[in-house]
Order: sequence, then structure tokens, then C-alpha cells
Amino acid sequence: MYKVTFNFEQKDLEPITLENVEAGQSILELALMNDIELHHNCGGVCACTTCHLYVEKGMDFIDEITDREEDFIDRAVNPKLNSRLGCQSLLNEGEGEIVVTIPDQTQFLGE
Repeated sequence: MYKVTFNFEQKDLEPITLENVEAGQSILELALMNDIELHHNCGGVCACTTCHLYVEKGMDFIDEITDREEDFIDRAVNPKLNSRLGCQSLLNEGEGEIVVTIPDQTQFLGE
């Protein structure tokens, strides 16, 4: 089981921590099931960059990045070394703590 904390770059949003999270789901699925807004224009099939996020802690608990995901991250707004797509960030079997930061999604309002 995992403890997953969602931090937000958007200033008016407080961090959300989820306890007893089971493996086998993506960060995007976890966010959506818990009413945490994480854009996903392509429906979570690794065909866009709107579910881009930063993994601050616990990268070892998430599936390794694929070449396809890496190609999309290169097109994301402000990619960093710890960038991942929420739809591709599947929680592996195990337990630990994962901390992610969701970029300010107001940048997508005009799209």
C-alpha cells in the first residue's frame, strides 16, 4: 500500500494526501477517482501532455518511463528530469510514499 500526496503549483490549492493506495493503478486514475483535477485530453492513452506532472518522491515505485512517454514529455510545458505523464505512471507492487506535483493547469484554459 502506498501513501500518495498531490501537491499543486496553482497557489489556491492545498496538498491532498491519500492513504492505503493499492498498486496497479496510474497516478491519473488515482487522481480522477479522488476528484483531483488532472487534465487528460487524450483519455489517458499517452497521446498528449495534459496529464504531465512531476514526481518529487517515490519514482522507484512507478513503472519505468517508455520512449513514447519520453517523446511526449519533451513537448510538455516546462519539462524537468522528474517529469512523467500521469496516465503512464503505474504504481508497482510494493509499499512506500509517493509525492507528485501537478503543474498549474490554468495554462490549458485557452486550448
